Amino acid sequence: MYLPKHFEETDRAVLHALIRSHPLSTWVTHSAAGLAVNHIPFMLDRDAGPHGKLVGHVARANPVWKTLSEPAVVVFQGPEAYISPSWYPSKQEHGKAVPTWNYAVVHAHGTPTAIEDVGWLRQFVTRFTQEHESRRDDPWQVSDAPTDYIEKMLGAIVGIEIPLTALTGKWKVSQNRPLADQEGMVSGLNTEGDARAREMALLVTQRMR
Repeated sequence: MYLPKHFEETDRAVLHALIRSHPLSTWVTHSAAGLAVNHIPFMLDRDAGPHGKLVGHVARANPVWKTLSEPAVVVFQGPEAYISPSWYPSKQEHGKAVPTWNYAVVHAHGTPTAIEDVGWLRQFVTRFTQEHESRRDDPWQVSDAPTDYIEKMLGAIVGIEIPLTALTGKWKVSQNRPLADQEGMVSGLNTEGDARAREMALLVTQRMR
């Protein structure tokens, strides 16, 4: 990943926070046919090793779990938004401004392993659903489904663990623009009226010089 120093993010807590808030990843692995790309939601065990560990599952019918012998990369895409030069005061002054796209992203590196143990799978599925159902008024639980049905579903998946060896973060949120342009951008994003733009406005505000 091209990573100018002013866009680099190295704070582990910040990187972990993005992974937890945007768990659906793009997971890139090697296979006999070349690169394999899958989109998998991962849970993060923050305290497992120096960078943490990713835990997830795939369908047993997905061949990816049978070819896990090399390092892989897992990409977590955070907030992103188109940035109009019309929001920059500098555009009004001299016209030397062009559009760009702001984003925050984390690349997680590690060698994955497959896990077929039913007990592990049951524990993972329970943790996963508890994490994502906890904010609901009537949270679904694994025990809500018939036992034989859950056993059948567990037999149809394979667990994935990826102890992380490196985390790379890129926060391209216009740190290279003058302060007045950053302020104009925040105002413009907030007037867009959608959650994605507001989320980017917050990231830009957090990184203002």
